[in-house]
Amino acid sequence: EKQALLSFKRDLVDHSNNLVSWNVSEEEDCCKWAGIVCNSITGHVSELRLKNGSLTGKINPSLLNLTNLSHLDLSSNDFGGINIPSFMGSLVSLKYLNLTNGGFKGMIPHQLGNLSRLSYFGIGNSLYNDYLYADNLHWLSGLSSLKFLDMNYVDLSEASGHWLLAINTLPSLLELSLSSCNLLDIRFPSQNNLTSLERLDLSVNNLELRGPILCTFLNNMSFLKYLDLSFNYINSTIPSCLYSFPSLKHLSLSENSLHGVISSSIANLTSIVSLDLSFNHLGGEIPPSMGNLCNLEAIDLRYNYFNGKISKAFESLSGCLSNRLKSLSLGGYWESSGNGFTGQISDEIGEFKNLVYLSLQGNKIYGPIPNSIFANLVSLKSLFMGYNNLSGSFPQNLGSLTNLESLDISYNQLNGFLPKSLGSLSNLEFLDISSNHFEGIVSEAHFANLTKLTYLAASRNQLSLKVSPYWIPPFQLEHIELRFWNLGPHFPMWLRSQKNLFTIDLSNTGISDVIPYWFWNLSNDGVIDLSRNQIHGKIPDLHHHVNGFSAIYLSSNKLNGPLPRIPAIVNELDLSNNSFSGDLSFFLCDPNLKTNQSELQTLNLQDNLLSGTIPDCWMYWPLLTVIYLGNNNLTGEIPSSMGSLYGLLSLGLGNNSLGGETPKPLQNCSFLMALNLGMNKFVGTIPKWIGSLLHLDILVLHSNNLIGHVPIELCALSKLQILDIGNNNLSGTIPKCFKNFTAMTSKSQQFESSYVYNANYLEDSRESAILVIKGRENKYDTILALISILDLSSNNLHGEIPKELTSLQALQSLNLSGNYLSGRIPDKIGSITELEALDLSMNQLSGNVPPGMSSLTFLNYLNLSYNNLTGEIPTSTQLQSLEASSFIGNQLCGPPLPISCTPPEAGATGTEHDGAERASDEDEYWFRLGIGMGFGVGFLGVITPLLVCTFWRRAYFWFIQEYLWYNILDRYIEVKYMIRNSFAQTSVMANVTS
Repeated sequence: EKQALLSFKRDLVDHSNNLVSWNVSEEEDCCKWAGIVCNSITGHVSELRLKNGSLTGKINPSLLNLTNLSHLDLSSNDFGGINIPSFMGSLVSLKYLNLTNGGFKGMIPHQLGNLSRLSYFGIGNSLYNDYLYADNLHWLSGLSSLKFLDMNYVDLSEASGHWLLAINTLPSLLELSLSSCNLLDIRFPSQNNLTSLERLDLSVNNLELRGPILCTFLNNMSFLKYLDLSFNYINSTIPSCLYSFPSLKHLSLSENSLHGVISSSIANLTSIVSLDLSFNHLGGEIPPSMGNLCNLEAIDLRYNYFNGKISKAFESLSGCLSNRLKSLSLGGYWESSGNGFTGQISDEIGEFKNLVYLSLQGNKIYGPIPNSIFANLVSLKSLFMGYNNLSGSFPQNLGSLTNLESLDISYNQLNGFLPKSLGSLSNLEFLDISSNHFEGIVSEAHFANLTKLTYLAASRNQLSLKVSPYWIPPFQLEHIELRFWNLGPHFPMWLRSQKNLFTIDLSNTGISDVIPYWFWNLSNDGVIDLSRNQIHGKIPDLHHHVNGFSAIYLSSNKLNGPLPRIPAIVNELDLSNNSFSGDLSFFLCDPNLKTNQSELQTLNLQDNLLSGTIPDCWMYWPLLTVIYLGNNNLTGEIPSSMGSLYGLLSLGLGNNSLGGETPKPLQNCSFLMALNLGMNKFVGTIPKWIGSLLHLDILVLHSNNLIGHVPIELCALSKLQILDIGNNNLSGTIPKCFKNFTAMTSKSQQFESSYVYNANYLEDSRESAILVIKGRENKYDTILALISILDLSSNNLHGEIPKELTSLQALQSLNLSGNYLSGRIPDKIGSITELEALDLSMNQLSGNVPPGMSSLTFLNYLNLSYNNLTGEIPTSTQLQSLEASSFIGNQLCGPPLPISCTPPEAGATGTEHDGAERASDEDEYWFRLGIGMGFGVGFLGVITPLLVCTFWRRAYFWFIQEYLWYNILDRYIEVKYMIRNSFAQTSVMANVTS
């Protein structure tokens, strides 16, 4: 047996020297070797315990010479994906075989079914779970003595359907674990033999276990103590049979689409210790009967729809349960992700004195944090109350929670000063007080004893850090977020002492210093955000910092000089809105990238002073998905190597001086979701191949020199939310097939857009585009993915407005101004119910303003000026609240125009006629006199100062153009209209009289 063990060792690689005691000395007793247990009577090797041995290599069949071996444990090693040797099926004395997480792959050999004495069999393998599988489980019937079976992470999809029939042949089975085995369905045996089962884990499968099916499956398993069915598909109310297991101690039904309420019958689970119903659709209130579960220590009801007063929830749990409960989770992780509990937290929470973990995160709880939490719950280690509406100040007795390790009160309405007792929480590791209204000074005393603190998030408060320039914090942080604090003007020197930092967010903190050289050595493959400060100076070359930051955000500062070269590990870089200058060649064409491939995925250099052409070096950046170079001074054409970026999702080159035709290599970027080439000098036609970019959500080509017709190939872009091709020289008609833009047809389609999620991927690194909405050019960035725009303005388009456009009901801005469109405004224009801005000005449209326009309740900008429209403006709150200038240059009447549509009543007497005529003459007289006097006063009182002061001159000209001229013109039209109507009615009366 000693020789057999030495042969076994020779085929192993012992990385940790756990087998160093196994040597060839003849005097050495192998029973004294590490991991060896011998029978105390016979002296034969009976057990081989090599768990967690860091062993690799292969398994030598010399083990067959250990004929008395009853216990073999090779679990938690890494045998590198070798097959389980079939000869193990000949170790017939084995009673215990544990290969769990041993790093095996391939099919489980059926020969293992020969181990009839086996009581424990563990073969689960999470390390190589894609490779370890069983084609069937019939061989299990040979393990007649089996009591414990662990096959977690073994792929049983080929055996699915018959797995239960095979396991039902093991009547002595006490524990069965088949988690994550790809079980798809279940077939029941005629008789359930698993009556002794105490532990059952079928979690993370695809089993459909509706109420009756589940109860049939669990029939006669009356000894169950542990039941885990999480991550399956029950999709019913909680099956009634689950309330009838008095021995059950652990029940997990999370992620099962359960709905309905918790029945009062839950009181029957008198032995229950742990209850997990999280991530379902359960609702209602917590039944008071739960308070009688005197053994219950852990309750997890996260991510459901439970509601009612939070005080009543604690009241329902306040029976004998309150003396035992250690963990209570009624929340989630972010806003509205918890439940729907409301109201204030009552002092009754202080009765749960054994609570170690409490989460009320993501509810609708308001009011102050009761003092009883900090006075009575002294065992608390984790307290999560973020994403509520809590208000008031922080309780001063915070320091009494001496065991506290995690505290999260983020995203509330808490205010006042931070208590210095915070600094006495010597066990605190995680602290998040972000997004409240805390104010005042934070000093060294607030951190005095926080020696274990690794995570500090306190952004979006009004706090100022005042510490000594030589302060060395007692902690070593891994994560720090102090966004919107007052840290400046100098760079915080105490950061230099932090050696474990992974995330640094000091954005918008009033720093107006240069970045010290030591800062770039702080992080190991982490994240830095110093954006929105007043940081100046140059950034050194960073490409030699191989362990530097993986994401760098320095946008909206005053940095200058050339772009720095960056290490290959950086995957996100945002240097936008600075004053970097020079060309891109030094940055993009770094020769080091030829041998060390860049991992960069997001590049944002927009809003700088970069110049020159775009280099043809994009083949060195193959992982790029986002490129923003807009608002610079770039010239030349788009290089062909950009077509090699096959994973590109968003490309922003707007507001430069780029020219030439739109390069065809971009056709290779088939996953593009946003393309902004606006405000450049591109020529030629809109290429038809753009219609093949089927994922495109945003297309901006405005303000170029494009000609030709709008290609109908664009109609294939069903996901388009923004199409802006205005201010070009396009001709022809508007394609009727624009109705195919289904993302513009409903809000639900719009928010399914993949660009929405990618736009929110980075909070501060987003594409911006200059779009014309509501008659003004504006720069949009953070909401770019949430608006829907169609802009064809300032072109040479003719023909009618297609009625098909009215099917785009989710469209928020439609601009067709400055073309040669004719015909009527479509009658169903009111169908575009989300429309906020509509500009049809400066066309040749005729007919009435459609009555349906009055139903556009969100409309706050309308411009129909300078067309050939006639008739009365429809009546609605929206239309009459608009400026009269929206309708001038037509033959329209009614509010908001000062021109009435109602003529004087017929049948007026001659005297009345004379009076009306005199009144008309008098109106016209005073109108002309007013014009003359106004002209004179203007010359003497206005023109002279305008010649002296440039500022006044600009202001007055704007006033005359935008306001005075329109009012004078409207008044003149009104008077002329009155005169014309007065004479017309006089003629009618004369004819009637005669």
